[in-house]
Amino acid sequence: MIIWINGAFGVGKTQTAYELQRRMSDAFVYDPENAGFFIRKNIPQLLHRNDFQDHSIWRIINRDVLCYIAEQYTGNIIIPMTITNDTYYHEITDVLIGKFAVKHIILCAEKKTILKRLTSRFEGNQSWAAQQIDRCISAFDEEITGEKIYTDHMSIEQVVEKIAALTGIALRKDTRKPYRKMIDRIVTQFRHIR
Repeated sequence: MIIWINGAFGVGKTQTAYELQRRMSDAFVYDPENAGFFIRKNIPQLLHRNDFQDHSIWRIINRDVLCYIAEQYTGNIIIPMTITNDTYYHEITDVLIGKFAVKHIILCAEKKTILKRLTSRFEGNQSWAAQQIDRCISAFDEEITGEKIYTDHMSIEQVVEKIAALTGIALRKDTRKPYRKMIDRIVTQFRHIR
């Protein structure tokens, strides 16, 4: 199964994806942003766009790589990625949905909650991610559909368990001590600072 975790930048997609992976026996986290960094590094600066999703090649690469992985890998694929443009979303997912089981989860939260989470990862109210919050919230209210989870008053564990319930995936018991969970999350956060 492909589990696409969507939501505003800073809502908690990456932490949720890796926590979900830790609780599953056969999961791989695929990060579509890596294709964006590859594109930016390998095309002339004059061709750069403000958002690498605006490069059609970004959508093609991710669609094709995801199809390749899903055809070859028997485990679950978790994709933490914000996509608010309905056309872009369908360019990637329509092919996947036609071939594989795809579950689209949207993590939602109020603007103040997202800003607080961005601050915890050292991004201020003027950061690029913070400036995208209103656009993202509007897109998930009006254009992009999926199973919504309102995370304002939920722990990561609760969000993971909700995703498991929505997707029918069995989770392994989490036997980690609280300090180990904290270390795992700090490591995830620092690995994904861009």
